[in-house]
Amino acid sequence: MADTFNYRIDHHGSLIRPATLLTARAAGDAEALAEAELEAVKEVVAYQRRLRTTVVTDGDFPREDFRSAVFDGVSGFRRTDGETPDGLPRWVAESLPKANGPLLADWAGRLAELTVIAPKASLPSPAYLAATTFEPELAASGGPASARELGEALAEIIHAEIELLVSRGVRLIQLNNPLLLGHIAADPAAPGALSFEDALAVEALAVRLDERPEGVRIGVSPGWQAPAAVDRARAERLYGEVAADRWILPYDKGTAAELDLLRALPEDRDVCLGVVDATAPELEDLDTVMARIDAGAEIKDIEDMALAPSRGFADSAARPLLGAEDQRRKLVLVETLARYCWGNEF
Repeated sequence: MADTFNYRIDHHGSLIRPATLLTARAAGDAEALAEAELEAVKEVVAYQRRLRTTVVTDGDFPREDFRSAVFDGVSGFRRTDGETPDGLPRWVAESLPKANGPLLADWAGRLAELTVIAPKASLPSPAYLAATTFEPELAASGGPASARELGEALAEIIHAEIELLVSRGVRLIQLNNPLLLGHIAADPAAPGALSFEDALAVEALAVRLDERPEGVRIGVSPGWQAPAAVDRARAERLYGEVAADRWILPYDKGTAAELDLLRALPEDRDVCLGVVDATAPELEDLDTVMARIDAGAEIKDIEDMALAPSRGFADSAARPLLGAEDQRRKLVLVETLARYCWGNEF
């Protein structure tokens, strides 16, 4: 594709929330929270501009976690007292979901007013939400009859939101599904509520676009860490059946599996390499990371690459993975690495 130069320096979208925003959210005053969110987004846009990123997000500042755009804007879900295996609040689908309005498009419009840098939007993928919120016991009382049915309904909502975001000027949209890489491991994860085949079908429904305006990229992040070993055939199915333009892949450990994920990628797809660990404060050695990028460039044309941290820094507002200064140092390193790779041609 080779026209991704505008998006070379990327990040997953979730940034560490300022204390003032967390305090406003805890206070429960909706009007004060809205003001705090807008002020915090303005500040985080300026922060990203100073870091010279080539995309700008709202940091997920108006949301509790990376799934909240859907849970806040779609009916049919109920929050429980439980937690998911990764420590997030557990939600269940009590009925087929219906969107109550735009999910991210309004905030994307505000971003476009704050900067000329391309706005980016990140959403949870429909297959991920279906896999984690489907409750078989609720089917008899009006809940979705299957995880596939739930996923397809969510895919239509996400697809409509993607089309709306594109119409509002967003050029890079990322769907996050931390479970997909488990499906393509040599020893695949148990299918759980949604099988691999169903997950592929659901994700494919969401990312389809009959027309893509120039520069638009729909990306999928299939997980935060590569499996111990990759099943090449299943990886090729994933890339082949989900027509995403860009795949955001973990690439911060230097493992053979990370290279295998890259080898399976079709020639006509872009890749964003997660080259720095967003969970560890220690700064990576620049030469070590560059050697990994060079190894990847022997497999994939470097003109079809971008660089990013391995995952979001605060997929949950209350549980940032690093401190604010560590986050800044990691993002600066990504920018430095990009300049080593492409000079100033962003």
